[in-house]
Amino acid sequence: MKLLNSYNLKGLKLNNRVIMAPLTRARATDNVPNDLMVKYYSQRAQAGLIISEGTAPSPNGLGYARIPGIYTAQQIGGWKKITAAVHKEGGKIFLQIMHTGRVSHKDNMEEKAEILAPSAIALKGEMYTDQNGPQPYPVPREMTREEINQAQDEFVKAALDAMEAGFDGVEIHSANGYLADQFLNTATNQRTDKYGGNQENRSRFTLELVEKVTNAIGSEKVGIRLSPYSAFNGTEIFDGLDDQVLYLTEKLNNFELAYLHLVDNSTLGSPDVSKSIFANIREKYEGTLIMNGGFTKEEAEESISADKTDLVSFGRSFLANPDLIYRFENDLDLNEPDYDTFYTPGEKGYTDYPFFEEKELVAEK
Repeated sequence: MKLLNSYNLKGLKLNNRVIMAPLTRARATDNVPNDLMVKYYSQRAQAGLIISEGTAPSPNGLGYARIPGIYTAQQIGGWKKITAAVHKEGGKIFLQIMHTGRVSHKDNMEEKAEILAPSAIALKGEMYTDQNGPQPYPVPREMTREEINQAQDEFVKAALDAMEAGFDGVEIHSANGYLADQFLNTATNQRTDKYGGNQENRSRFTLELVEKVTNAIGSEKVGIRLSPYSAFNGTEIFDGLDDQVLYLTEKLNNFELAYLHLVDNSTLGSPDVSKSIFANIREKYEGTLIMNGGFTKEEAEESISADKTDLVSFGRSFLANPDLIYRFENDLDLNEPDYDTFYTPGEKGYTDYPFFEEKELVAEK
């Protein structure tokens, strides 16, 4: 089975082609990685590559309650324990750097942090806060040129800190309606300067970001995540979207990245994707491609065998099955995820999913 074969990712040997997708799990009390997270990640170290949950590069990047950061010595120290535990189990791990932009609330942020975005357009709906429950999304402040540069530099610092913390690389989150994707989308970017108005300008923030991060730590240690046709966090499908995505793809070829990670969110309620966009990206992109989007083991194997992708990432399946590789290898049934505990504190629905052997022992009693 090709899915379980090893893979050479820019000199980093992956034991299989099953990638653990980034999963926000909101267990980082006070935004600091902790021992519970050490257990969670080390349980899943059989993955060919773990991509960590979205991690804030700065106080301004904190959007959700209890998400981790990587901008303090304490946070870096917490991540060091996690990478050491994953490596001890023979795994590989990248840090996903995620600045939430307008997808945020002051209750989830440090006192002096600000909610910044490409344009001063509030996201409709509410954001959960531990202090006051659901709260309406505030109107973000439109970023100045200086603040755009500062945010990019925060990603660079996060990448450097990730290297100090022992990560094998980083993933730039430019998907799902967070800051970098907010620059890419017409619903969230109505700027009239060089960062808005056409596909070249909307793509500028992400491309500058990639250039700065690759210059800092090396292109072989940098991946990027994109989500064509996603409508998450108030983004929209707009005229010229395909052309913009393919323009961005061609520009990314210049950086010789570790990988391009594509998300098909149609399985989670986003508008149906024109499947040709993924085929067209596959044709244009010259490096390693990771696909994500509700794959079963059989669908992943078919996609790799048909050369539609090189690697496949699994999110909810990996959450509910810390021994997912073992289950794939032995054609075993999968645990179902507990949706009610996705973002709640504590072990339940996080580190207490049974391994297959444990499950069988319980069933026999």
